[in-house]
Amino acid sequence: MAQITLGGNPATTIGTIPETGTKAPDFNLTAADLSSKKISDYTGKRKILNIFPSVDTGVCATSARTFNTHGASLVNTQVLCISRDLPFAQARFCAAEGLENVEMLSDFKDGSFGEAYGLTIADGPFANLHARVVMVLDEQNTILYSQQVPEIGQEPNYQAALNALI
Repeated sequence: MAQITLGGNPATTIGTIPETGTKAPDFNLTAADLSSKKISDYTGKRKILNIFPSVDTGVCATSARTFNTHGASLVNTQVLCISRDLPFAQARFCAAEGLENVEMLSDFKDGSFGEAYGLTIADGPFANLHARVVMVLDEQNTILYSQQVPEIGQEPNYQAALNALI
């Protein structure tokens, strides 16, 4: 379990995120068109996994916008924004914000992504949502960089994640 905070109040996750240098677990997430997406759908591309509690919160929205801005210039890299929001809410957000360089994926069906990656929040007001985590994967899905943000209300270290792609 990881110890994190939400507004300074303690919270825990159900496990710990996978370690740098290991293969990222497979996933089955839902895209905006309700199709299923697996990690193998992105093999051959580098990936930034921008994982957060809900796109309808300020910091989560900011992280999606920030990675969208950088996503336009990244070579052979797909930015995946992952939350438990319904795909309809994710699509609405992207349309309203004009985000075209990120792909929103939802773990709303069963939370299996959060479980496999050890980042589901176990207690507190955000229980069962995802903790804020950024992971960078290479073309073969090896984890090059990861950061679990200790305070959910803080932004991730965007530059460190982007530097992992250099």
